[in-house]
Amino acid sequence: MTAQLNWYSMPIILASQSPRRKEILDMIGLKYEVCPPHYIENNSIGKSPTTIVIKHALNKAGTVAPRYSKAWIIGADTVVVCKNRILGKPQNENEAIQMLKFLSGVEHSVFTGYCVLNSANGRYLKNAVRTRVRFKEIPLAEIQYYVENYHPLDKAGAYAIQDFSAIFVEKINGCFYNVVGFPLPAFYEQVKNELSICL
Repeated sequence: MTAQLNWYSMPIILASQSPRRKEILDMIGLKYEVCPPHYIENNSIGKSPTTIVIKHALNKAGTVAPRYSKAWIIGADTVVVCKNRILGKPQNENEAIQMLKFLSGVEHSVFTGYCVLNSANGRYLKNAVRTRVRFKEIPLAEIQYYVENYHPLDKAGAYAIQDFSAIFVEKINGCFYNVVGFPLPAFYEQVKNELSICL
């Protein structure tokens, strides 16, 4: 049990292989097992970024839940939205460069949705958090250097705010950890106050 969080003696499963999400959950001493989901994201399935990230989070948890008769399954998903365009993970380095050029000098929003699913009864908590980020005008040489050396193909919007791309950031409004990939404060408070309704 994490301090002040009651998981009712049920194991916790993280339906994600993201090292960033693991690092964030480790910050609160959470003891969990990692079980990567077999799920293909489709960013056209919802009418809004909030709908999309929550749907993905639930589907990721749902693909893992049948493997556990009684456990808490944590699912999560992150997208970047700029000028009404949803940016998922780039398919290749050229697409990553184009994404960062698109984000250069403008504000975008990062949406992360998460869920905590009880595999025993199908009940769950869900939430989505939005953080606004503004990039400076980024020289093409810096974009190319970043993509070539930090290989951001597994990151929504083609960047990770906690690495070299931190130099791109001019302003952030909202939860920093949400941009990294998991809104820890919102998750912690919701689990602390609401998890019992999923028993």
